[in-house]
Amino acid sequence: MPRVAEAINVAVLDDYQNVAQSFAGWSSLPANVRTVFFHDHVADIDQLAARLEPFDAVVLTRERTRFGADLINRLPNLKLIVSIGMWNAAIDLEAAKRRGVIVSGTTVGSSEATPTLTWALILALTRNLYREAASVKTGGWQIDIGTDISGKTLGVLGLGNIGRAVAQIGKSFGMRPIAWSQNLTAERAAEAGVERVEKDELFRSSDVLTVHLKLGDRTRSIIDTREFEHMKPTAYLVNTSRGPIVSEQALIRALQDRRIAGAALDVYDVEPLPQNHPFRYLPNVLATPHIGYVTEGTYHSAFPLIIEDIKAWLDEAPIRLMNE
Repeated sequence: MPRVAEAINVAVLDDYQNVAQSFAGWSSLPANVRTVFFHDHVADIDQLAARLEPFDAVVLTRERTRFGADLINRLPNLKLIVSIGMWNAAIDLEAAKRRGVIVSGTTVGSSEATPTLTWALILALTRNLYREAASVKTGGWQIDIGTDISGKTLGVLGLGNIGRAVAQIGKSFGMRPIAWSQNLTAERAAEAGVERVEKDELFRSSDVLTVHLKLGDRTRSIIDTREFEHMKPTAYLVNTSRGPIVSEQALIRALQDRRIAGAALDVYDVEPLPQNHPFRYLPNVLATPHIGYVTEGTYHSAFPLIIEDIKAWLDEAPIRLMNE
């Protein structure tokens, strides 16, 4: 390989469960490549820059660590970033390109992972499973009455691949799916067996509102105080997309004031969620630690492709480029 003569240092970040090493053949990399797995999360940019300064390549487990221009410009040895997925909002692709840093991704994963988690959260939320299970573990018994979902309206904010899958599962539970997004047409919604409605109607009619938009300038805080004011006090919000799509402060107020019945959240403005954050203790919140994509299928697919990306870069023929 062209880089076989030089020592190459690779950092694998945010390997929370200490499993990345077992999902790919890291030993197949050339002998001059040293791979270091980090199992903690470092948010402080000074600490992160100091940790990563010796590394030529960094592997990102999705968006667990922000890789902005402020960090990229402080890493003089950085030449390659590899990410799970072909889209990662945490990476400043233009800053990497200006620095001559290659950014590669992976193209496959479990397409069922996030829709499955979404429905696990919907069912756990509407049947109060998290509270009932906690009651049993502390010596109690029944404490709540569940909500029936058959015949209710499932609002889908964003009818892409994940939104369509969630809507189809909703129909199997006897729910009526409706959807809205900026670009959604009635024809596209009908092809998915879903009724397109206007934005205000989506919030007024939904008994369960589930978020499946991509985060961007147009979608940041697209759910804010006004949207919560439209929702039923018996309605539930589920977000397995990205935290900033929902105004965090508006959601906290809506939950505290019982403007909505509850929320199930897998994504947040700041991750990991701060220790004293209200989402950790509000009684009408079911919070999970951004596990929508964290399945064996996703990892079995993604990590071998990460090895391929690194080898291709070592061969000076990088593949699956995100910042061409």
